[in-house]
Amino acid sequence: MKDSLALRFLYGTLPGRAVLKLLVRPGVSKAAGAFLASGASGWIVPLFIRKNRIDMRGVEIPPGGFSSFNDFFIRKRKGAVPADKRESLICPCDGFLSCEKIREDTELCVKHTRFSVADLLKDARLAEDYRGGTALIFRLTPVHYHRYCYAAAGRIRRYRRIAGVLHCVRPVALRTCPVFAQNSREYQVIETEQFGRVVQMEVGALLVGKIRNHPVTAKTNRVFAGQEKGYFEFGGSTVILLLQKGVADGSSLVKKSRGADGELPVKLGEDICPPLSAEGTDKKICRKSAKK
Repeated sequence: MKDSLALRFLYGTLPGRAVLKLLVRPGVSKAAGAFLASGASGWIVPLFIRKNRIDMRGVEIPPGGFSSFNDFFIRKRKGAVPADKRESLICPCDGFLSCEKIREDTELCVKHTRFSVADLLKDARLAEDYRGGTALIFRLTPVHYHRYCYAAAGRIRRYRRIAGVLHCVRPVALRTCPVFAQNSREYQVIETEQFGRVVQMEVGALLVGKIRNHPVTAKTNRVFAGQEKGYFEFGGSTVILLLQKGVADGSSLVKKSRGADGELPVKLGEDICPPLSAEGTDKKICRKSAKK
């Protein structure tokens, strides 16, 4: 992916990094978000659609059209993914998927940046539960559909929100600072029958700062695969799934990755991993079964 001149200036030059220090302050991000949520930003919508050739088929367009750019950005599609009890792990969002093995005493490498699971979670004890497991990283660009769902059915055992400095998730940024260790993020630990305890995390990016997760009924904390979990407001963002050891292996997905970045295009609701019990314990594979 080629970085824009603006991003190369911000992350690749001394003057740019001085400007960046101002841009990543919460107040600046808040102001940008306020503009994108106002009617003054409505003119951007048709230009954005044409420039990025966004498929509007099935999009729910409100009467009178979208009131702001952010109203368009968090658009809903008709025929949402059905929330059910299916056994497979599903893609929680549209985007580009990469897989990493969580090895003992090593750091995950995501888009040229290294970080430990403990840093990502801000919890060393919880991170130990995922040693030897698999990390599935779903990267969304601004042109993707920014609503996401639960990847598996289960009960929510824990929730945490981590505030952070907001940066973009483009490759040029990742070469100069540990972006995922600094971005705002939220995660839930979900107890599932097929995949053990799954961590599902949302990571904010520059000009996002708003991860909008829907509240879960406190009485049951029960969620289903395909149930809408929330959405990102404007910006490129990321969803991360952490799977425990012996649950699934992302090696086959890595082999199927496309492009120099080692990423696989995926769609919201696609089956990606069957439980090992369904395939046999000697077939530790993570598969993408939907047609490309």
